[in-house]
Amino acid sequence: MPVVTMRQLLEAGVHFGHQKRRWNPKMKRFIFTERNGIYILDLQQTMGGIESSYKFIRDLVAGGGTVLFVATKRQVQDAGEDQAKRAGMPYVNFRWLGGMLTNFRTIHERIKRMRELEDMVSTGSLDAMSKKEALSLRREYEKLTRNLGGLRDLDKPPDAIYVLDTKKEEIAVREAKKLGIPIVAVLDTNCDPDDVDFAIPGNDDAIRSGALLTRIIADAAIEGRSMRPAAAGEDAGAAATPTGAEVLPGALSEPKAEWELQLEAEEEAARGETPEGPAAGASSESQPGVAEAEPQVGGPEPSTTEAPQAAGDQNEAARISDEAAPTEAAQRA
Repeated sequence: MPVVTMRQLLEAGVHFGHQKRRWNPKMKRFIFTERNGIYILDLQQTMGGIESSYKFIRDLVAGGGTVLFVATKRQVQDAGEDQAKRAGMPYVNFRWLGGMLTNFRTIHERIKRMRELEDMVSTGSLDAMSKKEALSLRREYEKLTRNLGGLRDLDKPPDAIYVLDTKKEEIAVREAKKLGIPIVAVLDTNCDPDDVDFAIPGNDDAIRSGALLTRIIADAAIEGRSMRPAAAGEDAGAAATPTGAEVLPGALSEPKAEWELQLEAEEEAARGETPEGPAAGASSESQPGVAEAEPQVGGPEPSTTEAPQAAGDQNEAARISDEAAPTEAAQRA
């Protein structure tokens, strides 16, 4: 089943490119035709780019990787934030600060500072300070949250980035290329496909188009995350049950008593002496109380008076003796 249908792409306006005068000749192979001075992208190639990008993101996240969503363009800021949060991935949707990737150590220090201020705000520590100092710290916290709020849980550079407009996010693309981080990007007709690793030809200006393509990438990340617990669960199950997940019916039963072992030995001996032995064994297994009377069968001096003493119930002993009588007669013969 395809990740997205052609109808969905058409309804979202993914096929619309820029005007003829605003194009990059390197995008020529992705252009289907021109209509009213506007280029129309080839949606067949768009679907192919979506499929390859989807598989890459899914497999990357399944292996424990992270994808950074970069969507600072006004039309897709909300979609980028919502879908990244839904997928549990970091995002940048306000402004790309220079060095977010290449100078991540400094950025991480600012993230730590943001966490400290967040704890101070949540615990009410600012209320004990002077108004001027508290106001200054609140403004610092708001600024850090606006710029780095989407990177709160990011402790290392991402394993890949998803970009909605490579022209606007030129610095992010350049930093990712410098560090060798794979780039998945939506390319309009004015973009350079040589800058990215996984190209999705599409409209990067329309709200519906950006929301649809971002949702697809988020779905890939979610599917990849869902594959993590399955593998971890299998490993945990194997560690908890070294001999296998299947437990035999009698594996957890209590050890047999000595009289039960003696009874089984005598039953085996009885089966060897006469073919009627198994019938007697079957009878003893199906009737309660026989286990206490049967040990006397096959003994040196069979006695019918010992069974009532073992059972403690005269009626039960009589019934047991009547059922065992044919077997005892056969054994004596």
